[in-house]
Amino acid sequence: MSSSNLLLVLLMLTAGGYFLGRRRAFVLAGASGGGRQILHSRPTYYGALAALWCALPALIVFCFWQIFESNVVTQMVIAGLPPDLQNLPTDRLGLVINDIRNIVYANIVPEEISPAIQAAADHYTRLQAISNATLAVMVTTIAIAGIVWVHKIISPGLRARNHVETMVKYLLIACSTIAIFTTIGIVLSVLYEAIRFFKIVPLHEFVFGLDWSPQMAIRADQVGSSGAFGAIPVFMGTLLISAIAMCVAVPIGLMSAIYLSEYANKRFRAVAKPLLEILAGIPTVVYGFFAALVVAPLIRNAGVSVGLDVSSESALAAGLVMGIMIIPFVSSLSDDVINAVPQSLRDGALGLGSTHSETVRLVVLPAALPGIVGGVLLAVSRAIGETMIVVMAAGLAANLTVNPLNTVTTVTVQIVTLLVGDQEFDSPKTLAAFALGLLLFVITLILNIIALVVVRKYREQYE
Repeated sequence: MSSSNLLLVLLMLTAGGYFLGRRRAFVLAGASGGGRQILHSRPTYYGALAALWCALPALIVFCFWQIFESNVVTQMVIAGLPPDLQNLPTDRLGLVINDIRNIVYANIVPEEISPAIQAAADHYTRLQAISNATLAVMVTTIAIAGIVWVHKIISPGLRARNHVETMVKYLLIACSTIAIFTTIGIVLSVLYEAIRFFKIVPLHEFVFGLDWSPQMAIRADQVGSSGAFGAIPVFMGTLLISAIAMCVAVPIGLMSAIYLSEYANKRFRAVAKPLLEILAGIPTVVYGFFAALVVAPLIRNAGVSVGLDVSSESALAAGLVMGIMIIPFVSSLSDDVINAVPQSLRDGALGLGSTHSETVRLVVLPAALPGIVGGVLLAVSRAIGETMIVVMAAGLAANLTVNPLNTVTTVTVQIVTLLVGDQEFDSPKTLAAFALGLLLFVITLILNIIALVVVRKYREQYE
């Protein structure tokens, strides 16, 4: 049985367990003659308790099985290989295992298959079939056992609600722990590769360098590969494009949010807000085409008409289109935050003689400022992480400039560029992508801290 079918069976058993537990509670209540009043909890809690004991243990077994199955099966297959194959170096043995898996999954089958490899592939297939059957039996048995056990212990005095809430609490704690450890794992993986890079390229040269040319020579006689890893031009391009985008998105998004929440009637708001949020659903590649085919030529022709030297790919074109793209992030979040401001603040300001505009400017906006800052920070993160628009409208050249009419590049574009191609993974060119990612993470963390300071300051003032 495949994993998807097994999960579908588990879902059906969970639903059945819920209805059986709920029905059992109704039967006990009816047999006692006291109705639902004799039950400690509502019947839905008894059903939820049965469903949880059916699903959670079975899912834990399923997850651990999926994590360790591949390694166990691979080790068993290696143990069954002939001695000459078992004693191969680790890298060559890995290639043999890949050939076996390719034969099993029919991905890329080698032209000539040795009898030993074919026998190992057949062994792999048999072990995987046994593993899938064993997993299906174990998961189904555990799920049914959970339903039967809860069905037997259900009684009018069973504190089902307490048990369900406790289980849900621990489930939420587990999910939070997984999220935390995932974040720690991401940071550590990036940090490990970045440290390898800094062993080759000094940290001060990377952070304060003014030249970015990560092309490293593959051969000793190769020319044209400077190998400069100064990150300032890359981050300058990122900040320049993000600043242009925010200059477009923040005023338009904030003003539209103020109008929709404070001045527009319900009919106009019901039409305008969904139309504005459609911008968030447009694929970024479409924005990239729009920037490259419409906005960039328009800016270049306008610059030529007034005697300016405008590049065919410019930071201004990418920033303008990126600003249009992130308008819904600022507008929608700011609109929700402004609407959440208590009406009593507006009534108090109006009662003291303030006009509508004064109320909005001096009372509503300061009260909503923490949420607005959060929306702007989300928009900044979205602008920093954008890649496609920059590739199509701003180019790949790392120029140290603040002129928006020149070609620039961003951190995310360089990360994508560095991780493609035939370069060795241990080369400084490839490892530079992790160093860029680590430095971008640090900068984003600093922006978050600044935003939290601002939010805390105004929240203490208005709460």
